[in-house]
Amino acid sequence: MISHIDHLVLTVSDIDASVQFYQRVLLMEAVTFANGRKAMKFGDQKINLQLLGQERRNKAGVGSGDLCLISSWPLEDVVAHLSKEHVDIVEGPVTKSGALGAIQSVYFNDPDQNLIEVSVYE
Repeated sequence: MISHIDHLVLTVSDIDASVQFYQRVLLMEAVTFANGRKAMKFGDQKINLQLLGQERRNKAGVGSGDLCLISSWPLEDVVAHLSKEHVDIVEGPVTKSGALGAIQSVYFNDPDQNLIEVSVYE
């Protein structure tokens, strides 16, 4: 029934700070949609950004996100880039289980403490 994820939504405390972080650290493209809302595009997916209370149907709090993103870069290049951007790795590299099998992952937090996992399939 479901073929893929189109977008995810993260609740953040500062849209501009989040846009800058995702552009700088994960090299995502900022896009504007629907009455000036912001999203971060990568490949055929995007992460929509919302402020706490902006969407009444969404009960997520700031910092409640936990995402796993697959990189086309070797993991050592990801680690080097994170270091260059002064991002503290909170765990990894470590072996985890992805949707298609074993992955090597590093974990860090965005400005709102959402947990971001960047992974590479073995």
